[in-house]
Amino acid sequence: MKRREFVELVGGAAAWPLAARAQERIRRIGVLMSSSEADPEIQARLAALRQGLARFAWSEGRNIQFTYYFTAGSAEQAASFAKELVALKPDLIVATATSLAAALRRETRVIPIVFTGVVDPVRSGLIASLARPGGNLTGGLLNEPSVVGKWLGMLKEYAPKLKRVAVLTNPKSGPYQSFYQETAQAVARALDVELVPSLIEGPADIERTIAGFAAGQDGGLLMPPDLTAASHHDLVIALAARHRLPAVYQARFWVQAGGLMSYGPDTIARYRQTAYYVDRVLRGVAPADLPVQAATKYETVLNLKTARALGLEVPPGILVAADEVIE
Repeated sequence: MKRREFVELVGGAAAWPLAARAQERIRRIGVLMSSSEADPEIQARLAALRQGLARFAWSEGRNIQFTYYFTAGSAEQAASFAKELVALKPDLIVATATSLAAALRRETRVIPIVFTGVVDPVRSGLIASLARPGGNLTGGLLNEPSVVGKWLGMLKEYAPKLKRVAVLTNPKSGPYQSFYQETAQAVARALDVELVPSLIEGPADIERTIAGFAAGQDGGLLMPPDLTAASHHDLVIALAARHRLPAVYQARFWVQAGGLMSYGPDTIARYRQTAYYVDRVLRGVAPADLPVQAATKYETVLNLKTARALGLEVPPGILVAADEVIE
């Protein structure tokens, strides 16, 4: 829950030739992040954004300046930082989650906002349509609603006796979970699986909810995009291991931290894609005219060590389809 501002004009900037400084107008970019600054995954994503911008001749310290805010999954911090960031009047703001984009939209209808990956932006009220967003927001979709079918199918393949699936979400940080509901219910019926909505707001809820659910038989965990769960991913993973629950997650970083398996967009590729939108807007294209794009690359990641610890045999189909296998 901290912000960090990088100022590029340090020290000898005043000694630059006047002509050079006139040619290099500094564009200020605000970035509102959903996690903590210390998270290695977040730093990798920010590096991908900077690398993507470098391909379009944008260089930190030469013609762009970043101001970063890290909310660590706090809705209160998101609202406060959104207000503070808008008050700085940057040229553009990058938002890394649906709730963060919504918080920024409440503060400004003028400053361009590029989101890295949001869920159901039309129904969330962020844009008018995918093809013509209108207003001051555009960017990329996190995933399609059909992805929940893949998640449930992977769980059932790993644990054929599966009968119950707990879906952990915080309705405050992720009120868009209804986006997945219709598809999830249809797939669950086809797989003869009961979905168990499990609402969480913090670590105590997570521990109590998973322990209570694990008291039953033939259960598994499904972790859709959720800021609260992601902010406490080490706790979720530890509880899944303690209670021997197979779990499927929506992004690779869960599996790198010890989770069983994930299926979702390649987050590094997504941040590089965001750089394209930032470049277009900085060069004068209105967000209203930039269509929202779906993720172009999905990946399946498995953790074999976790599978062995849970006493699970890796299904050949999932193993063959895996883009990355962590030993």
